[in-house]
Amino acid sequence: MKKFGLIGGLSWSSTARYYEIINKGVARRLGGFHSAPLVIESLDFAEVARCTTAEDWDCASGPLIAAAQRLEAAGAQGMVICANSMHVIYDRVAQAVSVPVLHIAETVGAKMQADGVKSAAIVGTRNVMTEKFYRQRLVSCGISLLPPDMELAERVDKIVYDELVHGKVSRESERFMKSELTDIAKQQVQAVVLACTELELIVDVRANVLPIYDSTTIHAQAALDFILS
Repeated sequence: MKKFGLIGGLSWSSTARYYEIINKGVARRLGGFHSAPLVIESLDFAEVARCTTAEDWDCASGPLIAAAQRLEAAGAQGMVICANSMHVIYDRVAQAVSVPVLHIAETVGAKMQADGVKSAAIVGTRNVMTEKFYRQRLVSCGISLLPPDMELAERVDKIVYDELVHGKVSRESERFMKSELTDIAKQQVQAVVLACTELELIVDVRANVLPIYDSTTIHAQAALDFILS
C-alpha cells in the first residue's frame, strides 16, 4: 500500500468520514487486520475560516500549503484536501508539493462521466455553487450544470457553518434538504452533486428521486484506489 495524506479539520466531522471510508475499503479489499497507512494534518478550522470569511485566499492558502508539505515530508505519496470549498486554492497547494493531490471535483466528474451523466445540479456552500473553480472541472467532463440557486446557497452556508461543522444534525435541516432535492428532481437534470463534505450528515444519498453523487464518498474512494494501486 502507498502511504497517503489527508489535509483535514475542514471540518473534523468530514475528515472522520474520509478516515472511515478509506479504512473500511482497505479492510474490505485486503481482509484480515489491514488498515490504511495514513498521515493526517488536522488543521484548526477557526484559523482557516477566519481567512475565508474575508475571502482572503492568500491567508487561507498558507496553512494548507504548510500542511501539504508536512505530509510529503512524512512520506505521503499522494494526498487529498478533505473539503470542497478549499479547492478554490487547490492549484497553490498542488504546486507546493511533488506528489499527486487528488482534486475532488475531478474525481466526481470522472465518476459521472463513466456513468454517462450529462446534466446535473450542484448543491454546496456558496463559493462551490457559484465560483468557476469547481464548476469548470465538472463542465470539462462534459457535464452541463444548472445555474446556481443563490437562495439555496445561502441556506446551505448557514446549515453547514452553524450546524454541521459542529457535528449538529437537525430534523429541520434534513427536511429542508429533502424538499430542495425533490424540487431539483423536477428540473431537466440527471443527477445532483452533493458538493459539500458535511451534507452527507443530513442527506440520505441512497433515498432520493435523482442519483446523488456524494463528493466525500467519491473522493475518499479515489484515495483508496490510489493507496491500493
